[in-house]
Amino acid sequence: MGYRVAVVGATGNVGREMLNILAEREFPCDEIAAVASPRSTGTEIEYGESGRKLKVKNIEHFDFTGWDIALFAAGSGPTAIYAPKAASQGCVVIDNSSLYRMEPDVPLIVPEVNPEAIDGYTARNIIANPNCSTAQMVVALKPLHDRAKIKRVIVSTYQSVSGAGKAGMDELFEQTRSIFMPVGEMNEPQKFTKQIAFNVIPHIDVFLDDGSTKEEWKMVVETKKILDPKIKVQATCVRVPVFVGHSESLNIEFEEELSATEAQDILREAPGVMLVDKRENGGYITPIECVGDGATYVSRVREDPTIDNGLALWCVSDNLRKGAALNAVQIAELLGRRHLKKG
Repeated sequence: MGYRVAVVGATGNVGREMLNILAEREFPCDEIAAVASPRSTGTEIEYGESGRKLKVKNIEHFDFTGWDIALFAAGSGPTAIYAPKAASQGCVVIDNSSLYRMEPDVPLIVPEVNPEAIDGYTARNIIANPNCSTAQMVVALKPLHDRAKIKRVIVSTYQSVSGAGKAGMDELFEQTRSIFMPVGEMNEPQKFTKQIAFNVIPHIDVFLDDGSTKEEWKMVVETKKILDPKIKVQATCVRVPVFVGHSESLNIEFEEELSATEAQDILREAPGVMLVDKRENGGYITPIECVGDGATYVSRVREDPTIDNGLALWCVSDNLRKGAALNAVQIAELLGRRHLKKG
């Protein structure tokens, strides 16, 4: 017997990717439901490359009773309304929004990093999916932390516009087209605070009192919750004119000595990591090469001579996959193996 799975927010970028990955990984579904807002009700959406099409159901009328798992990709507003409803009706919610991540009684899970934390899901029947940039970073950090204990991480991100949803992708496309095929004046930025085409913007989410942005804060507190509360993290998050794929430059300080060669050996065998690190032209991964893949790619591993026990590395991943949809499906698989035991 398989699972009954609902994907909430199924018509968005992440929701569609969730459906694709469920089909691609042959998640044992006896029944799959695509659920979205009333304006999408009745439209048809593909269930990956299975050949099946799903008719979208209205979230306002959807009854979660009898459903095993709900993958939420609907944003914090709808999630605040419907996730507790689903959980109260016995359906385990795996939420991609930021709403529940820092709740102490809600597990925040990256399966390659802290699978045992999922055992706490029964407190509220809700499991949180981390921020896209945090997810790929902790996958790369975990095996190194196990070996040499990380003291501090300085991270600069280069985040694609798909992290801001379809509107972000549309804005980059329209601005780029306006530059190459000018017809009248370019529209003022709507989704971003400045022009994103041929530009970079050091501002993701709202500013906080200390001068950091909420995206930067998320990376700090989520890394502590998932990996180790003792790790110090400083993040600078930047939006770049790339459609899909987040990149990160990491500078790591360890308690113990760890050479670049040993770090490469560790990363080469680490779950979820793909090491591509040749010291030659093209011997590294860029975001365009990671699209559609579930791995967290690591390149440019090297020792940092400016601090004791320091390493620097480059980390790239498809933010719609490992940063969101794939991690959510992996959580569902983990939940099935450890607790629900169907399929």
